Amino acid sequence: MKQKTVCRPVACRGMRQAVLHRDAKNLKEGLIFMNAMFLVAAGAVLALVFAATMFRRVKGQPVGTPQMEKISNAVSSGATAYLKRQYKGVAVFFVVVFCILLAMAAMGFLSYFTPFAFVTGGFFSGLAGFIGMKTATMANCRTANAAQNSLNKGLRVAFSAGSVMGFTVVGLGLLDLSIWYFFLKFWYTTVAPVATADLLIQNITSNMLTFGMGASSMALFARVGGGIFTKAADVGADLVGKVEAGIPEDDPRNPAVIADNVGDNVGDVAGMGADLYESYVGSIVSTSALAVAAGFGINGVGVPMLLAALGVVCSIAGSFFVKTKEGASQKNLLTALRTGTYISSALIAVCAWFAVHALLPAEHATGVFIAVISGLVAGVAIGAITEYYTSDTYKPTQKLASSSETGSATVIISGLSLGMLSTVAPVVIVGISVLVSYFCAGGSADFNMGLYGVGVSAVGMLSTLGITLATDAYGPIADNAGGIAEMTHMPAEVRQRTDALDSLGNTTAATGKGFAIGSAALTALALIASYIDKVHQIRPDMVLDLSITNPTTLIGLFIGGMLPFLFAALTMDAVGKAAQSIVVEVRRQFKSIVGLMEGKAEPDYAACVDMCTRSAQKLMLAPALIAVIVPILVGLLLGVNGVAGLLAGTTVTGFVLAVMMANSGGAWDNAKKYIEGGKHGGKGSDCHKAAVVGDTVGDPFKDTSGPSLNILIKLVSTVSIVFSGLIVAFHIL
Repeated sequence: MKQKTVCRPVACRGMRQAVLHRDAKNLKEGLIFMNAMFLVAAGAVLALVFAATMFRRVKGQPVGTPQMEKISNAVSSGATAYLKRQYKGVAVFFVVVFCILLAMAAMGFLSYFTPFAFVTGGFFSGLAGFIGMKTATMANCRTANAAQNSLNKGLRVAFSAGSVMGFTVVGLGLLDLSIWYFFLKFWYTTVAPVATADLLIQNITSNMLTFGMGASSMALFARVGGGIFTKAADVGADLVGKVEAGIPEDDPRNPAVIADNVGDNVGDVAGMGADLYESYVGSIVSTSALAVAAGFGINGVGVPMLLAALGVVCSIAGSFFVKTKEGASQKNLLTALRTGTYISSALIAVCAWFAVHALLPAEHATGVFIAVISGLVAGVAIGAITEYYTSDTYKPTQKLASSSETGSATVIISGLSLGMLSTVAPVVIVGISVLVSYFCAGGSADFNMGLYGVGVSAVGMLSTLGITLATDAYGPIADNAGGIAEMTHMPAEVRQRTDALDSLGNTTAATGKGFAIGSAALTALALIASYIDKVHQIRPDMVLDLSITNPTTLIGLFIGGMLPFLFAALTMDAVGKAAQSIVVEVRRQFKSIVGLMEGKAEPDYAACVDMCTRSAQKLMLAPALIAVIVPILVGLLLGVNGVAGLLAGTTVTGFVLAVMMANSGGAWDNAKKYIEGGKHGGKGSDCHKAAVVGDTVGDPFKDTSGPSLNILIKLVSTVSIVFSGLIVAFHIL
C-alpha cells in the first residue's frame, strides 16, 4: 500500500517560504536585467544620435576655397569607389560562408540563426567603417579651413569628425546586440521555449557569438585591403616624390598624393572602425557567454552590456572637455585629448561600481568591479607606454632620429630595436591585468569566475571606446587637412597649425593602435575561454588535455605561434608588390608629362588610385583567407586540444609582434617629423633622407601588418567557436 506523505505545518510553511523567496529573487533579477537591457538599447540610440549631431556640426562648417573642395571631393570619390569595390568582393566571401554555415545548421551543428548573425555582424562592421570614412573625407577641407581661424577650431572640427566614427561604432555595436538579444529571448521563451534560464542564456549567447565572426571577417578585409592601399600609395609617393624628386610631402605635382590621402581614410578610418567594432562586440558577447559557467546567471550577462551602455554617456561627457588655446604646443594638444579620455575613464569607474553592485551579489560585486578597473587602467597604461616610445617629445624617438646621422641602415636597426624593447611593458601590463581580474573575480575559488573577470576587464578597457576611437580617427583627418593646406598653397601659419594637428595625430594613432592591440589580447583570452566552454556544452563528458606534453596541443601551439608571422609576411609582401607598381607609375608620369615638375601640368591622380585599388583587392585575399581556413584545418586534424594550442600560440605571438611592428612604425614616422621640425639638418638633409627610408619601412609595419594582427587573433578564436561542433564530431586525432 502506498504510504501517504504527511507534511507538518511548520515544515510546509518553511518550504513555501523558500519557494516564494526563490521566485521573488528570480523575479527581481529578471526585472533588473531587463532594465539593464533597455538601457543598452537606449545607449545605442544615444550614441547614434550624438554621432548624427556631430556629423551635422561638421557638415555645417565652411569648406573653404573651391580648390580645397575639389581636392576633398577627389579624395572622397576615390575612397568611396574603393570601398564599393571592396564590399562587392567581400560579399562573395560572405555568401560562401553563409551557405557553409547554413549547411552546418541543417546537419545539426549550429542553430539556423547562426548564419544570419554572421551576416549582420559583417554588415554593421562594414557600415560603421563606411560612415566613419565618409565623415572623415568630408571633414578634411573643413579642418584645414578652420585652422585658418585658430588652432582650437581646427582641433574641434577634426575631433568632432572623429567622434562620428567613435560613436557610430559604439552605437551600431550596441544596436546589433540589442536586436539579437530581444529577438532570441522572444524566440526561446515564446516560440521554442527552453527548460531552464541557464539554457536560455547559452542559446542566446551562442548565437550572438557568431556575429563576432562576421564582424572579424569584415574587419580583416577592411584592415588588410585598406592597409595595402594606403601604404602602397604612401611608399610610392615618398620614394619617388621626396627621396628621388626632392619635392615636399603632399606636393600636388606628385601623382600618388591623392591616392595617399584616399588610403588614409580607407585604411586608418574605415579599417580601424571595423576593427574596433569587432573588439567591442566580441568582448561583450564572449564575457556574457561565460556568465553561466561562472554561476552569475542572467545578471552576469547584463554586467558587460550595462557597462557598455554607461560608457556611451561617459564618453559623451568627456568629449566636451577636448579643447585648447591658440598657440598651444603639441604637448598642450595632447593634454586636451587626454583630458577628455581621462574624464571619461573616471566617470565610467564611478558608474561601474553602482552597475556591478546592482546586478551581482555583494560577495562577488566588489571583485568584479576591481576587474573592470584593472582593464581601464591597463588601457590607459598601454596608451601611455605607446606614446612614450613613439612620440618625438620623449627620448626613444629622439634617439632614433639621431641615429640618422650615420645613415638609413642605423635608422632601421635602431627602429627595430625600439619596437622590440617596447613589447616588454605592454606584456607586463596585460599580465598584471589578467592576474588582478582573475583572482579578484574569484578565480582562486572557481576557475570560471576568474575567466569571467578577465572578460569583464576587456569590457572595462573598451567601455569608453566612443571617445578613445574619436581621438584615433582624428589623426587621418588632420593628416588630410595638412595635405590640402599644402596642395592649395595656404599661408604658412595655416600649414604650421595643420602640422601641429597632424603630428599629434601620429601620436594618437600610435596610442590608438596600442589600445586596440591590448584590448584584442584581453578579448582573445575571453574568446579562448568561450571556446572551451562551448566544447563542454557540445560534449560535457569531454576531458581536455591542454598540457604542453600533449603532442596535439604542442603542435597547435607551434602552428599558432607561426601564424602571425606568416600573416605579417603575406601582408608586408603585398604592400611591397603594390608599391612597386606605384613607384613605376609615378616615375613614368614625372618623365612623360611635360611641364609636370614645373607645375604647369596636372598629374593623372586617377591612375594611381585605380592601381592601388586593384592591387589591394587582389593581394588581400591570401592573408585574409588563412585566418579562416587554418583553425578549421587544425581542428579537423588535431582536434579540440590542437585548436586550444593554436589559439594560445596565435594570441601570444600575435600580441607581441603587433606591438613591436606598430611601435617601430610609429617611432620611424615621428623621427622623420622630428627632423623635419629643424633637428639634425631639417628637411632635405642627409639625415632627413635616411629618416624617410625608415618611415617608408615603418609604413606597412604600423598601418598594415601590425594593426591587422589584432584582428587575426580574434578571428581565429571566433572561427574556432563557430566550427567547434564540426571539429568535435570529425577530428582525426
